[in-house]
Amino acid sequence: MNACDEIISLTQDLIRIPSMHSRPEEIMRCADFVVQWCGRQGITARKIVHDGTPSVLVMPGDHARLLLMTHVDVVDAPDGLFAPRIEGDRLLGRGAIDDKYAVALSLVLFHDRLRALERNGRTQADMALGLLITGDEETGGENGAARALEGIGADFAIALDGGGPERIVTREKGVIDILLTATGKAAHGARPWLGRNAIDMLLEDYARIRELFEGDDDGDHWHRTVNFGKIRAGESINQVPHTARGWFNIRFTEDDDPQRLVEAIAERVRSRVEVLSTIPVFASPPSPMTDILLDIAPGAVLTREHGASDARHLMDHGIPGAIWGAEGFGTQHGLEECVSIPSIEKLHDRLSTLCERLESDGGR
Repeated sequence: MNACDEIISLTQDLIRIPSMHSRPEEIMRCADFVVQWCGRQGITARKIVHDGTPSVLVMPGDHARLLLMTHVDVVDAPDGLFAPRIEGDRLLGRGAIDDKYAVALSLVLFHDRLRALERNGRTQADMALGLLITGDEETGGENGAARALEGIGADFAIALDGGGPERIVTREKGVIDILLTATGKAAHGARPWLGRNAIDMLLEDYARIRELFEGDDDGDHWHRTVNFGKIRAGESINQVPHTARGWFNIRFTEDDDPQRLVEAIAERVRSRVEVLSTIPVFASPPSPMTDILLDIAPGAVLTREHGASDARHLMDHGIPGAIWGAEGFGTQHGLEECVSIPSIEKLHDRLSTLCERLESDGGR
């Protein structure tokens, strides 16, 4: 079995574990599966748990020259998506691209590099590579990557959770989630003029918010955006609703001041504004490793993405990094989630080359 076959087999095993946040015990089971797999391969792995969230550390010590970041948690899906299948050159299933292929790839890569070092009388302590596998990336990473990075270090980190074989991401947008609560006046649905419809008020506020997000498009949409994602209002169809709540997801770039943006929203709307969470922009500090990545991946370019990943937690520790990965054709979180098998092989080979370079004197 070659490395790619081993990665696909291990990915399928991981997909079969429904590690959704609605089933936290399955996230824990998936982390335990990873630790047990490492043990069978003679790899030292350590599981840490913070507030119920597991993370698995596979390190040469407390510092690695290269840290690969992946995650075992997935978004909710029907049972059928946890039965992996191969169609042509694609592997399908929940977590296929986000992010269980990456967990498998990093583990197989670590095992292969460790065996290569052991043939020369070296040990895990001599590895250039370290792995951080977390269980809460889909919900922000505060108990996973954010906590784990307090106890380990790296010269450079790659979040295998985005980009593509030819797209190396060095910037990601920040995120603000806000809740607006509009308060009107209840009345009978037959006499709406006696009330004040909170849904109408919320929609009017949405129109005011959208004015802050208008402007010329730069082609790749690298500007702030807002999505009105959820609304809760009303108790009965024949009643003017007294309250309406709306949840908004805002993405912003390095050109925006998130605090000022929230203040501008609050100044424009009549609803009460509550900030639920804020995730900063990820913008990697300069690093010679970026040039090495471009060298080992001919044709690849540095780019930026609209989503967010655990790479953002690197910023708090001054660790330069990037987001890189296999090809998923934009199927993340969808019913047809899949990953390109040839792209997994290409990514593995490139990362193996990078590790070999770092292990040699020429890579120092």
